[in-house]
Amino acid sequence: MILYPAIDLKEGRCVRLVQGDMARATVFNDSPADQARAFRAMGFSHLHVVDLDGAFAGRPMNAAAVEAILAATAMPLQLGGGIRDMATVEGWLAKGVDRVIIGTAAVRDPAFVKAAARAHPGRVAVGLDARDGCVAVEGWAEASSLTAVELARRFEDAGVSAIVYTNIARDGMLGGIDWDGTLALAEAIRIPVVASGGLASIADVERLMQPDAARLEGAIAGRALYDRRLDPAEALALIGRGSSEARP
Repeated sequence: MILYPAIDLKEGRCVRLVQGDMARATVFNDSPADQARAFRAMGFSHLHVVDLDGAFAGRPMNAAAVEAILAATAMPLQLGGGIRDMATVEGWLAKGVDRVIIGTAAVRDPAFVKAAARAHPGRVAVGLDARDGCVAVEGWAEASSLTAVELARRFEDAGVSAIVYTNIARDGMLGGIDWDGTLALAEAIRIPVVASGGLASIADVERLMQPDAARLEGAIAGRALYDRRLDPAEALALIGRGSSEARP
């Protein structure tokens, strides 16, 4: 079970949004690289990074910040935002990104996602961001007619390594993870699911360790860490104990 600390990039800085609204951004660190080092010092093993500007523009917009993070720490990093063609996938993987997350293109061009997953086994994930039950695209600015389960099932046999599922209504709201939607998705597909959006406290981490959440790969923590509502040491110790107990 992995707890991913989130670094969301806007204009080169580390920010958090509320419900995906770019106009409701709070800057938490002017140096994403320093933030990555801080997360490593806290004991986290992986990073979740999103190029928010890239998600709207359809191409990488915070490349310098991502490259600075890669240079600052050897933590495995998964990256989403503006990844919509094979050249971008291969460019990021070559630079040291461990796994790319494809969102909008999963709706617009599923054949590309499948080709990328086949070409780079274990290194391509799909980001499904849902509002009112339907997947949103273009940096959450537009809604599609597909449900998260419908879209996820399209990639069942494509070699996709994970589905990163976000309930947009909960993102940045500190109201708790959408456990009903997340676990229903995990039960409906064979691909591992990462829970995203709304993680608020140690209670969500405790819920993550329950038996019915065993099929989840992990969860992403954002504002709760930045606002210090979630103690990293306590959360990581809980996950460590849970993982040890789960081993045969």
